[in-house]
This record gives sequence, C-alpha cells and structure tokens, in this order.
Amino acid sequence: MDPLAGESYLSLVTFRKTGREVPTPVWFAERDGHYYVFSESKAGKVKRLRNSSRARVAACGARGAVHGEWHDANATLMDDAAAIEQAHGTIRSKYGLQMRLLDFFASLTGRKAKRAWIEITLDGA
Repeated sequence: MDPLAGESYLSLVTFRKTGREVPTPVWFAERDGHYYVFSESKAGKVKRLRNSSRARVAACGARGAVHGEWHDANATLMDDAAAIEQAHGTIRSKYGLQMRLLDFFASLTGRKAKRAWIEITLDGA
C-alpha cells in the first residue's frame, strides 16, 4: 500500500554533510513504487543529493507542516531522458492544469530546461 496515497505534497528531507536535516515541501507523483520530484538544478536539495542519496519523506501541507509518518528513503538524481519524460508525465497526470501552467511559464523563462529530476524509493519497498 502506498503510504503517501491521496497526498499533494511530501516533505523531502535531505542531509547536509554535517548530518543536519533540511526539509522541503515538494510536489510528487508515484509510479510503480517510486516517487518522482522535480526541482531547480541549483537548489540546495539537489546539491545535497549529489553528496548523499540518504533521505526521509513524510506527507505534509504546502507550507511543510508534516501530518504523516516519516519514512527513510533513497533519493537519486535522474539522468535518463526517457525516464525523466515518464516521471514528468506522471506528475502532469497528477497535477493536471497546475502542472501545465507551471511548465508553460517555466518554458518562457528557461527554467524548465534547468530542472533536476529526483527518484525516491522508500527503504524496505
């Protein structure tokens, strides 16, 4: 069973080299037991994931207030274009018009091409 089913946001915790947790609320979508997230490629969470794939996730609200159980996870940066397109399609399916509008404006500003895509797998899944 998907522990994040029905949720719109998850709190993605990445870790600094010191071990300090840094939580960030993000949109996500699930497919085949994997969760997909996108971010600006120069964002802190992306930098931290380049150093360590260790992560934790929990259901949260748009402002990051956690209301679900924490799950240890492995989060990796995606580099396969076909897999990224599938992940993008999964998020587009979930968020519909919101994601299409975000994509439109991100394309106009050049930010869409600068996205990093993250695949999250819960430990023990």
